[in-house]
Amino acid sequence: MDFNVNQEQQQFADALRRWVDKDYAFEKRRSIIHSAAGVSDAAWAGLAELGMTALPLPASAGGFDGTAVDMLLVMQELGRGLMVEPYFATVFGAKFLTLAGGHDAVLEQVAAGTLKLACALGERQARHDLHDIVTTATGSGNGFVLDGTKTVVMHGAQAGSLIVSARSGGDQRDTDGISLFLVPVDAPGVSIQDSRTIDGQRAATVNFVQVVLGAEALIGQAGQGWEILDAALDYGATLLCAEAVGAMDAIFAATLEYLKTRQQFGAPIGKFQALQHRMADMFIHVEQARSMAMLAAAKVDSEDVVERRRIVSAAKARVNQAATFVGQQAVQLHGGMGVTDELPAAHHFKRLTMIALTLGDSDHHIERFIAQPGFLPLETA
Repeated sequence: MDFNVNQEQQQFADALRRWVDKDYAFEKRRSIIHSAAGVSDAAWAGLAELGMTALPLPASAGGFDGTAVDMLLVMQELGRGLMVEPYFATVFGAKFLTLAGGHDAVLEQVAAGTLKLACALGERQARHDLHDIVTTATGSGNGFVLDGTKTVVMHGAQAGSLIVSARSGGDQRDTDGISLFLVPVDAPGVSIQDSRTIDGQRAATVNFVQVVLGAEALIGQAGQGWEILDAALDYGATLLCAEAVGAMDAIFAATLEYLKTRQQFGAPIGKFQALQHRMADMFIHVEQARSMAMLAAAKVDSEDVVERRRIVSAAKARVNQAATFVGQQAVQLHGGMGVTDELPAAHHFKRLTMIALTLGDSDHHIERFIAQPGFLPLETA
């Protein structure tokens, strides 16, 4: 398998890095986080102008047919730059529409940068099992009536439309009976409470009370949304793995520079062997995470569902572990500076912590990995 990027991919990544360095520098990002909106319209317009919003979308909707490998490079750069704009939420939501087909009109707005999306999938009782759904979609004429509450909806208050999972049949934890909907945020009965998360992102609690939806709001087939949901969740997890690698690259480089310049007992602390060993351990974690993120990007669109699930879960579990280790080590090696708001390393650490808990923590993905057909415990292998 060839993991080398081509010239066009590298040029795109380089252009994005230059834009981040010039127009989304650390102090600029801090001012955006502390603004009332929590995001920047100017930054979003810049992303759209670069073609970022069109990159992963199909050509039929004005996109560039970008692959998960293309998105790997993009998300790495956004991880380095600590992007707080609703880019991940939007491309994650767009994946649902792409997988279902028949939503080119909406995707054209996404590609042009005029529509932002968010995914309202999680519920209080569900934790990482997003098939655990109590939000209901009751048939009404040719449409549905939506009732329920979704929690930790990333950039829900900044989106124009929501991808919503609801139960139109089956029991609470069944994979059968799940329906997916595209719901405008201004639909009667939708209410949103916005808040800021520890990593500077925005998340919302979204309530649906007797929200009337037409048949056109349905994504895919009624009661048969699990395959789309499962595939989209793997795609989202793959993007987060890539973002984490970019963040780890940045925090590792910052820590190495700090060890080279911080003086103790008349010498840089990087000369102390114990700290060199810790940096070596961090480097190994970063490189293993990078390899797994690349493998996930190469396989997330595999037609072999079991292979896709196994590889993505293996990657997310390993990347989560690396993100936690590298982030914690970096903070410790920086000393008290490692937790100050003025230092980018502190923000990378917070973002890595959140990524490790988003779309499945390590325990969740290890359990999912061993649940796939063909897994043999060591004692029976």
